[in-house]
Amino acid sequence: MLVFASLLAGLVFGLGLIVSGMANPAKVLGFLDLAGAWDPSLAFVMAGAIAVGMVGFMVARRRTVSCLGAEMRLPSARHIDRRLVLGSVLFGIGWGVAGFCPGPALVSLGMGEFRALVFVAAMLVGMGAFELFERRKRAPAPHAA
Repeated sequence: MLVFASLLAGLVFGLGLIVSGMANPAKVLGFLDLAGAWDPSLAFVMAGAIAVGMVGFMVARRRTVSCLGAEMRLPSARHIDRRLVLGSVLFGIGWGVAGFCPGPALVSLGMGEFRALVFVAAMLVGMGAFELFERRKRAPAPHAA
């Protein structure tokens, strides 16, 4: 049942990205072009998503298990550090340059958009490089003999 609910949630999310225009890089870049022909419509999409997310988190905070019986694991970090700021800056630069962020890129990839294939490939390489970096950082230092 959990897999079916996950599939349904993903389909609804993807459909929402298509209907809202978030899967269209030209619309996203129009939203980000504050000095040119700014398209504010995605601000309403984001405000709606934030409102729905806030309600969801308020309900989730009061529960220990989900409606389907899965453990509730909410984020616990509350501080802003250098890693968060740098990650946010990189995310914003990638979004502004490509017009994609991860969710809409996967939707566009499913729609057969070639630019999405390039973006998703670069995203996967970046995620892999991050994992390698994190593993090396966590690995114990070799002892010199």
